[in-house]
Parts: sequence; C-alpha cells; structure tokens
Amino acid sequence: MPSSTANWHWKNKNVTPWAKTWFERELTALVIQDEGSEANVAISAVNDIDGDVELGQRKSKLITIYDCRMTLEWTGTTSDGTAVSGKVVIPEVSHEITLDGLSDYVYEWTLKTKSNPAVDTVFALAKARLPAALEAKFAEFPVALIDTHGRDLTVSGDPSRTGTPAPAQTATATATATATAPAPGPAPAKAPPAKKAQVNTSTVVKEATFMAAADDLFGLLTDQNRIPSWTRAPAQSVAQPESEYSLFGGGVRGKYISLEPGKEIVQTWALQSPTWPSGHSATLTTTLDQSSDSTKVTFTLQGVPKGMEDEITRNVEGY
Repeated sequence: MPSSTANWHWKNKNVTPWAKTWFERELTALVIQDEGSEANVAISAVNDIDGDVELGQRKSKLITIYDCRMTLEWTGTTSDGTAVSGKVVIPEVSHEITLDGLSDYVYEWTLKTKSNPAVDTVFALAKARLPAALEAKFAEFPVALIDTHGRDLTVSGDPSRTGTPAPAQTATATATATATAPAPGPAPAKAPPAKKAQVNTSTVVKEATFMAAADDLFGLLTDQNRIPSWTRAPAQSVAQPESEYSLFGGGVRGKYISLEPGKEIVQTWALQSPTWPSGHSATLTTTLDQSSDSTKVTFTLQGVPKGMEDEITRNVEGY
C-alpha cells in the first residue's frame, strides 16, 4: 500500500506524560544573567501543567494538538547575594499561539520575597527577560514532539525486505585465493556515469478563490512564521530566488526560482516520500490575480510523475 494511502486516515497519539517531562527538563535549564547589575533569574521548577498534548495525523500530515496551562517557580539573586523567589502562571501554551500566532502569550507574575529596591530589580529582570527565553523553548517543543513521536503514526510505503547474508569464506579458501591471485594489472577504465532515469510526467492545475488580498496571500505562502497556520507543521522559508525552503516538517523541499510579491511564485517542488522518484523535482507556479473583493490563485505543478496525479490533486485541494 502506498504511504499516501496508508497514512490518509486520522490517527492520534496522546503524549502528555512525555510533554510534561520535556517541559520540566527544558524550562528549568533557563538562566538569565544581568551583566550590568550581576543579578540573575532562572526557572527553578515546573509546578503544574494542566492540559493534554497529542500528535495527530491525517492525509499524511502530522498535526501537533496541545493547549496547556503552566505554573512555574522562578528564583533569582540580587547583586548583593540575596535570594529572591516568585511564581509565574502562563494560562495558555498552545499550537495556536506557538505556530499559528493567533495571540500573544500571557504571563501572570507573583513575587514571594519581601519587596525592596534590590529585590524589585530582580523581579523586573524576571518579567523583562524570562518571557523571550520561555518562548524560544515553546517554539522548539512542536519540532521535538514530531521528531520523537512522528514515526509512531507514519506508515512506511516500503515493503519489508529480508536479506540473505553471503556465506562466510573459510580460512583455507581465503589462503588459496591469496596465494594464486595474479599480479595486479592496469586499472580498468572507469565506466561512464549512469544516466538519470527518465520520469514520465504530467501537469496538475488547481484554482481557488480567497476573500483576501494578493499581498496577504503571498505572505501566507512564503513567510516561515505564517506557513505553519495552514501546514500545521514547522517550515523553513526565506522568500528570495535560489533560497531553499522546507514545508510540512521536511515533507516537501525545494528552491525558490523567482518571486513577484502579490503576483507570482515559481519554485521547485519535491516530495520526500517513497512514492516520489528519488532526485526528481517538479516546478510549482503559483499565480495570484486580485479583483475588487477577492483573489484568484492558480497552482500549476509541472512534472508530476505519471500515476500520482490523483494523489497530488487531493494534496493541493486538502492543504
């Protein structure tokens, strides 16, 4: 069964215990040092994580599903060595904030140590510097989640194979072969490099109309911070000619050929899939035609291997 078929239906895996362990390990490694005042702050403990974390798969696409409320302990030290402690509650750490950017993180800070100027300086340092460090870790989380558990949900399209080892050579046979081997002669001429296999291809064209401006759609398709809102997976993209990109957590890779903001995107397109010929790339041309109240988008994928037209058409429609 092709992997595209085997992985078409919805599958879910609950990984909440793993996620809690990951956050406890990664967040308590954060330490911020203020060189100007010699004060420092750190996350000392993860007291509570309330919520579920799951990894889902549908139509060969891995989707991180999580929404957690976190209660963290933070500690610090003033410039004169006084210990400071407090608590911070983060009401929502979710896919929608981390990957979709639908809202900002909210932090509810509490100071446990009695206030004085030196303590207040550390408290201000915690509120100013810890959020950026925490959010950097939150951005790493969905990538770690897919890397750790993605294989459990993805069915490989490769048939299992059992190899037969070559029989071991006996010592006597080895010695005989060595004794009777002729003297080495001139090295044989190198064979010419094998020609790349020809792939019979066709073209898939799909059109869609979006109630959005062409410039906004262009950004949605090329900005690596916005791409995860529709791929539900990490992406790498710098919208410049000759720049390489990666979508769906590496499931699609290629290089931008040309870009005309709000008008057209031309890029190579290769699936990292057992059903896609190794080393083969198609060319995707995306044109945007804006009218007064909507934008018509045409996706033209040239170089689709014969026999994969239906699968690619479903993918373009679905994603």
